[in-house]
Amino acid sequence: MKAIVTVMLKNGVLDPQGKAIGHALHNLGFPQVGEVRMGKIIELELAETDAAKAQTAAEDMARKLLANTVIESFKVEIAA
Repeated sequence: MKAIVTVMLKNGVLDPQGKAIGHALHNLGFPQVGEVRMGKIIELELAETDAAKAQTAAEDMARKLLANTVIESFKVEIAA
């Protein structure tokens, strides 16, 4: 089973990478781009057949290692 963990900075946390990407896009001729937020996606291949157990395990991994829950939020999606 595959777990997809998406980690993003929480609202209100300064995102210098997002600002740099937004600035670069404007310089490349994309003035319609507004605020840009940078995040990360982590794909985990889990040896688990129960979707609920896979969800719980991936959320535990995200809380303990994959996300800094002080400044980042995360969501977990389970794919068969």
